[in-house]
Amino acid sequence: MGSPAIGVLALQGDVREHLSALAAAGAGARAVRRPEELAEVEGLVIPGGESTTMSKLAALFGMLEPLRDRVRAGMPVYGTCAGMIMLAEKILDPRSGQETVGGIDMIVRRNAFGRQNESFEAAVEVAGVEGGPVEGVFIRAPWVESVGADVQVLAEYGGHVVAVRQGNALATSFHPELTGDHRLHRFFTDMVRSVQ
Repeated sequence: MGSPAIGVLALQGDVREHLSALAAAGAGARAVRRPEELAEVEGLVIPGGESTTMSKLAALFGMLEPLRDRVRAGMPVYGTCAGMIMLAEKILDPRSGQETVGGIDMIVRRNAFGRQNESFEAAVEVAGVEGGPVEGVFIRAPWVESVGADVQVLAEYGGHVVAVRQGNALATSFHPELTGDHRLHRFFTDMVRSVQ
């Protein structure tokens, strides 16, 4: 099966936690900051963090267009929290100048579950992930307002869509990398293996 080379976009956010979770899931995990590093990976995680800052840094580091090109070309990509926002085709309430990579035909709402002090954990059943619910850590989390016809809804919480997949693109509102449960990272690693 091998250890696919999976990058974590290392501009801002919880990069170390994703690198650890990917390594535990059997991937060859590495940080990605520049276009030449992006060219060397078979899949990419866009971590949680601050989506506006991440968008601006991606533009500053010359990463936005290379990211868009790789995602359009079918590179497997997984976005958590801010990463979900980065993979949306549209943000309901974008900050000034905020851009996305796109890749999933969805509209997301930033900070939909509330501010930092309203963060919470909850058990979430995710379609395709065996072994019972995953523990979802929701920190200033977005939710998905609507999806296109080709988007598969994998999980809902409180009546809102919190996990989706479209082709080789996966996104969750919550942070699985903060729980020690690596099933979602294994799920994504298997997605990368399936297109090798």
